[in-house]
Amino acid sequence: MNQTGPIPTVSIYGIPFSKLTMKETVDVLREAVLTKQPHQVITANPIMVMAALENPAMMKVMQSAEMIVPDGTGVVWAANYCGEPVAERVPGFELLHELLRVGENYRWGVYLLGSTPEVIQETAVRLQEQYPAIRIVGYRDGYFGPAEDEQVVASIREVSPDLLFVARGADTQEPWIHKYKDTLQVPVTMGVGGSFDVISGRTKRAPKVFQKLRLEWFYRLLREPSRAGRMLALPKFAIKVMRDKENVTKVR
Repeated sequence: MNQTGPIPTVSIYGIPFSKLTMKETVDVLREAVLTKQPHQVITANPIMVMAALENPAMMKVMQSAEMIVPDGTGVVWAANYCGEPVAERVPGFELLHELLRVGENYRWGVYLLGSTPEVIQETAVRLQEQYPAIRIVGYRDGYFGPAEDEQVVASIREVSPDLLFVARGADTQEPWIHKYKDTLQVPVTMGVGGSFDVISGRTKRAPKVFQKLRLEWFYRLLREPSRAGRMLALPKFAIKVMRDKENVTKVR
């Protein structure tokens, strides 16, 4: 379908999650590129929802994004549980690849921002090999502070990408994109978390069996036990949703 008008959403604790399928999501973002309309895309999970509930500034960032897709299985479950189901899970890693596949038809320009110098360089090489019709118009690592923001933004503006993928961690990347979105004037800017680590080969994505069982979070926990503290947000989110069932989707 061609999506026209406002994107259908479900509000989960005041955060508007898109109800679109992956294909419909890509169609909307393709149109954003063709019409040069800046869109901040957030691929959100329960950990980010819980962080936004504790941090008004993060809540503001999420509520002002043009599109929030349900990346986490927990978000899909919560929407279903509260009677306002989304069409399907839209993982950020797969959305990145779908946008590049479509972008090959238009020779879109892509800028990659974040991670380490080694990872970002290898990511650029591999994506260019995988999608030869895409133009990697620039990349740089994520090791810069606020004093360098203007310089980084200027360098991105100079090459006018159609897609900007940012990997700086959820607590940094989403506020940074929000702050500079209007200045950047990139049609689609999306935070991609650890995607560059996977694309570059530095880390492995969860095996298919974990993906099918919707247990990618558990696989990451097995590989990185240090994430245990952060992962506590998942059961907290589930308990909170069950406790607040009648009001989860009523918060605006």
